Amino acid sequence: MSELLGVDAARARLLDSATPVAETETVAADAALGRVLAAPLISQVTVPPLDNSAMDGYAVRLADCADGAWLPVAQRIPAGALGAPLAAGTAARIFTGAPVPDGVDTVVMQEDCETDGDRVRVVRAPAAGANIRRAGEDIRAGQGVLDAGTRLGPAQLGVAASVGATTLTVYRRPRVAVFFTGDEIVLPGQPLAPGRIYNSNRASLLALLGQLGVEVIDLGQVPDRLDATRATLEAASRQADVVITSGGVSVGEEDHVRAALESLGRVDLWKVNMKPGKPLVRGRVGDADFLGLPGNPVSAFVVFCLFARPFLLKRMGATPAPMLAYPVVAGFDRRKPGQRREFLRARIEDGRVVLFPNQSSGVLTSLAWADGLVDLDADVTVAAGDPVRFLSLPELLA
Repeated sequence: MSELLGVDAARARLLDSATPVAETETVAADAALGRVLAAPLISQVTVPPLDNSAMDGYAVRLADCADGAWLPVAQRIPAGALGAPLAAGTAARIFTGAPVPDGVDTVVMQEDCETDGDRVRVVRAPAAGANIRRAGEDIRAGQGVLDAGTRLGPAQLGVAASVGATTLTVYRRPRVAVFFTGDEIVLPGQPLAPGRIYNSNRASLLALLGQLGVEVIDLGQVPDRLDATRATLEAASRQADVVITSGGVSVGEEDHVRAALESLGRVDLWKVNMKPGKPLVRGRVGDADFLGLPGNPVSAFVVFCLFARPFLLKRMGATPAPMLAYPVVAGFDRRKPGQRREFLRARIEDGRVVLFPNQSSGVLTSLAWADGLVDLDADVTVAAGDPVRFLSLPELLA
């Protein structure tokens, strides 16, 4: 076990070796979902541009509302319209988002008012200044609103739109070439001969990469031969920034990926002290990074989430989030301690975390069932009620 690298050390080493792409491009803001900003976004406008009403109600001088005084409603101000300065002793009917006219110090929600024709009185007075959104309380002109390195999600694109941005400067999408080894695997739709299985890893990995937003080069399946593996790896390294394989990275006679990598480039990392997913290869071929994932479906998925995805995020120009584990209460017993750090497929039920009954690395249905992973150190036993660490799968894939 001494040759195995710990999970945290392997992750840190992998991220230290990841260099963001340097090239940038300008894209339409409405086509920038998932991209990474290469330059900060500076607002040219103030948001909101004027003091405005936070709700439907009446704009008043609060002092005019003392003792339940009736006030004439002198004007009506819908959103998008500018009202006249408010005359003393009057009120203005105002709607959410409408600019607050000069002379107003408070907006009273309509539920706290009583009306009589064109008159209104306040029956429950708020504090002075209530229900007014002040100009610039969100953004000031000249303010940086999104930093370089920000990965653009729905909220970030909303911010960009709020300051009027129509284009954004982003890093080029890394090109990621993928291929799969294993003479036993066939693509769905092909005849399933005895001893063969369908290639689930291709579907999972292409979906994971597509969700991430990199440019994918799918090189398909490669025969379990050193010459074929070497030729495909060499071709992939000429096309891509990163090459990812699934399968063939262990030490069996039919596992040729590591040998091909060593003959064309170098191996920087191999074997991590974890289960599932001990075989993980990191290396270089020409100008391309190489990541070799295990062949077992659960192992490949977990290794991608914990290692490949943050590595690719950094190559995209983003800062990967730390691997955050939440304390939860175990709803299971695990009396036989493992010799490696384990990531157990699990989900939360009735406030406790329970395990999928079969934790084999070949049982892909466990991942479809799970909403997270229990992160369990080596040589640890667990009894129901004990605190354990829980990694949320949606957060690992966010």
